[in-house]
Parts: sequence; C-alpha cells; structure tokens
Amino acid sequence: MEQKSNITLIGMPGAGKSTAGIVLAKVLGYRFIDSDLEIQETYGALLHELIQRYGNEKFLEMENRVNAAVSPQRSVIATGGSAVYGKEAMEHFRDISVVVYLRLTYENLILRLGDLKERGVIMKPGQTLQDIIKERQPLYEHYAHVTIDADGLDIRGIVETIVNEVKEAVS
Repeated sequence: MEQKSNITLIGMPGAGKSTAGIVLAKVLGYRFIDSDLEIQETYGALLHELIQRYGNEKFLEMENRVNAAVSPQRSVIATGGSAVYGKEAMEHFRDISVVVYLRLTYENLILRLGDLKERGVIMKPGQTLQDIIKERQPLYEHYAHVTIDADGLDIRGIVETIVNEVKEAVS
C-alpha cells in the first residue's frame, strides 16, 4: 500500500468511527475531522434537520460535495455512515488516506444504536437496519483498504488494531 498522510474511518452508524477517531488522532498526533460536523457547519443545521428539509437524495449530494472537498494532512477523518454512497468523495478519500472499515455485526449495532432517525441516518420508508447493512456492506468493503472486525473490541482495542494495520502505510 502506498504512503498516505491521513486515515479515513468508514462503517455503519454506531461502529465507533468518531470515538475511535478522536483517540486514534491523539495517539498518532494527528488532527481529527468529523465529516458529519463539517456538513452541519457548512449547511448550518443538524444532519436530521437537513435530511428532513431536503430529503435523502439531496442530503447525499450535500454530503458527497463536502466530503470530496476535505483535503487535510496528517488527519483522522471519521465519516458518516452514508458517505459510501458518494463515489467522488470515496475515491477522494482513497487517494488522500488509508480507508479503514470498522465492521460490526448486526447484533452489536443494535446494542449501540439509539433512534436511527434522531441520529440522522439515511433510511428509505420501510427500510430496516438489516436492509441498510445489506445495502452498504459491499460499498464499505469496496472502498476500504483495511477492514477491522470491531466486535468484542473496546475503543483502545480498535485504535491499537488500526495502528498495527496501517502503520506502514501512513507517513
């Protein structure tokens, strides 16, 4: 794997991307960027408000645009779970960073997630969490340079695993 100066975390909501990302950034001496917060700051509203106001498709375009414009150095980027729907953004993340997929089983996601709508999760009418996982998992696997099975790992374990997996590829 070629040298990259960033690490981008992808995965389902509740997988620990933001929490692990903050700790990982501290361990590596990197900056931390939460792409959901970047979207909220850019558009001046919370994620679930943006989804309600503009609908899923428009929100995904907004998310893709913001993510494709992120160009940091020596940063850990935690993406929203729906970032993988943005082809331009994901190709950009693959170019500028080592993309790490934090994978959790359905059972563990259920334990970690609260109200999906309140979290700003993109859902079609009638769609279940299992439907979302089935739809997104192939995308996460496609874009990831590295996949970490996060089941049974606490935040420290996730961070240590990421560091061990990417240390050669991060400059």
